[in-house]
Amino acid sequence: MRRIGSVRSEIRKLDSWLIWNLTGGVNNGLHVTDSSNASRTMLTDLKTLDWDKSTLQTLKLPADILPKIVRIPIAGCLGDQHAAMLGQACRKGEAKSTYGTGAFILLNTGEELIQSTHGLLSTFAFKLGPDAPTNYAIEGSIAIAGAAVQWLRDGLGLIKTASEIEDLAMQVDSTGGIYFVPAFNGLFAPWFTNKFHIARAVLESMCFQVKDVLDSMHKDAGENGEVKNEKGEFLLRVDGGATTSLNAPGGRVPFCSFWARYSSGLSNCHGS
Repeated sequence: MRRIGSVRSEIRKLDSWLIWNLTGGVNNGLHVTDSSNASRTMLTDLKTLDWDKSTLQTLKLPADILPKIVRIPIAGCLGDQHAAMLGQACRKGEAKSTYGTGAFILLNTGEELIQSTHGLLSTFAFKLGPDAPTNYAIEGSIAIAGAAVQWLRDGLGLIKTASEIEDLAMQVDSTGGIYFVPAFNGLFAPWFTNKFHIARAVLESMCFQVKDVLDSMHKDAGENGEVKNEKGEFLLRVDGGATTSLNAPGGRVPFCSFWARYSSGLSNCHGS
């Protein structure tokens, strides 16, 4: 954002700031951007490829402080994922995935603007000239991809360099039943989890682990090694600080009403 005098400012993304500098900067530099970068602000109408007036009115953003969306002679202005799609020569029906800190998958839908109903983003892809057809895409963004390797290196210290992970992984033929879901910041497309999902997943993680132990106990002890109630249910008695952490209708209750049912697949339990 650049202040003009004491009254007005102009809002610029990195691309429009670079163009402004390359075309003169304070000496009448151009305050412009292209459709791909403008679409990333979520302020554009994907059909007209211009700023969406109703969205700007809702956010109380004057249109004149935003860069003008133009088909500019500077031919190298594309948003990162749009440029990757174009660089991979993705035509209609073809997709690309960019693996970096996260992962970003785009499917070219040609001139058809498909409104996703499965948790994906409908977006502009590219337009190669004023008279060229507009290409659209549907996009899914994954929060953590390469950053998980960085976590192994910097967080756990399992590797010293990122390149070591492949040699380490090739020492075994499978994951041994381990599933790693890197959701440090929640999951993005198509799940879009938030702190509520993360909180519940933390609680359920204890249940899944307890369930594994109970399954092993059942296999070792057999049917005759377990005491069941009149309904044929095995009763899991629970205690400990975490058993009073659940809020339920009517106040705080032992976690058996939620946790033990979940972890053992049973319908009742006794707190002790």
